[in-house]
Amino acid sequence: MSLRRVQVTDFRCLQSAALDLDPRFTLISGPNASGKTSLLEAIYVLGRGRSFRTRRLEHLIRHDTERFVVFGEVEATDRHIPVGVEGSPSGMRAQIAGAKASSLADLAVVLPVQIIDPEIHRLIEEGPNRRRRFLDWGVFQLFHVKQFGTHWQRYHQVVKQRNAALRSGQPLGVVSAWDGDLVRYGGLVTDARSEYVGLLAKQAQVLVRSLLGMELELNYRPGWARGQTLAESLVDSRSHDLASGVTQVGPHRADLSIRLNGMAVKDRISRGQQKLLAAALLMAQLKLFPEEGSVRPSLLLDDPAAELDDDRLTGLIREVSAHSVQLVVTTLHGEFSAFGAPGRRFRVAAGRVQPY
Repeated sequence: MSLRRVQVTDFRCLQSAALDLDPRFTLISGPNASGKTSLLEAIYVLGRGRSFRTRRLEHLIRHDTERFVVFGEVEATDRHIPVGVEGSPSGMRAQIAGAKASSLADLAVVLPVQIIDPEIHRLIEEGPNRRRRFLDWGVFQLFHVKQFGTHWQRYHQVVKQRNAALRSGQPLGVVSAWDGDLVRYGGLVTDARSEYVGLLAKQAQVLVRSLLGMELELNYRPGWARGQTLAESLVDSRSHDLASGVTQVGPHRADLSIRLNGMAVKDRISRGQQKLLAAALLMAQLKLFPEEGSVRPSLLLDDPAAELDDDRLTGLIREVSAHSVQLVVTTLHGEFSAFGAPGRRFRVAAGRVQPY
C-alpha cells in the first residue's frame, strides 16, 4: 500500500532519524534549514536512486562520514518489502527484498515517489532533460509491463556505443553499424512516450483549466526533424555527428512542448503560474498511475505554501486531496489543516527528528 517506515543515517545534516509514516498523511514541521527538506530528499532517493536537488552524490553524505544509508519498509497488498539505498564515493547501491537491485530504476517499481517543492517551476523553465526525466518516470510506471525500461536502457547503451565510435574517429561504416539498433529501440521509446503524452494531456488539460483558467496543449517532440523518420534523420545528420563526436538526433534529444492559450510558456508566465502548471502536470501523471498496482504512490510536498497565494494554494490542495496517494508534507508551522488531521506528526530541529 505505502511506505510505512524510513530510517536515515548520515544523510545531509541528518545523523540518524527513524520515522513511522502514516499511510495517508504525515506532517513534518520545523524552522528553515532544520532538515525537513533533507528528510523528503532521503525518501525521494529511496524511490528514485537520485536526488531532486543535486547531481553530486558527495553532497548527500554527511560531513566527515564516508557514506549514507536510507532504509525503508514498503507495505504492499500481500507483503512487506524492505528496500535500501547506500551512497558512497564509489557510487550508489540499492537492495530490494534482500537482493541487489539490477538497476536503480527497479526502486521506482517498489516505491513510486513524486515531489512538489518550491523549485518545481524548473520543469517548465529549464531545458528538455528535466522534462524527459519527468516523462520517462510516468511512462515507466504505466508501461513497464511492456518493457519500456528495457527498451530505454538498450537505446541509451546503443547511443553510448555510437558516440564512442564517433569520438574515437572510427570510419563511417563502423559508426553506422549502430544505426539499426538505434532506430529499433529509439522507435519503441518514441512510441511509448508519444502514447503516454496523449494520455497525460487529457488529464492535465482539465487540471490546468481548473487551476489556471487557461487552455493547455502538450505535444511530444521526438528529437528529430518533423516529416522524417529517425533513420532518414540519422543519414542527414552524419556529417554533423562526425564533426561534433555525438549523435545529434534521436529520443535522447526529445522534448515536451507546453503551450498555454496557444503560446509557448517559457518566460511568458509568472513564477507562481509556472509552479502551478508544473504541479498540474505532476498531478495528471499521478492520475494515470495504474490503480491495480499493489503499492500506492507517495507524494512529497515541501512547503507547499511557498510562492502561491491563498486561492492558488487552495486549488492545489483540492486537487491533491482528490488523489489516493500517501502524502508527506513539510511546513514551517506545527499545524497544516488544509489536508485534514495528519495521522503522524514530527518536529525537526537542527537535524534531529522527534514525534510532535
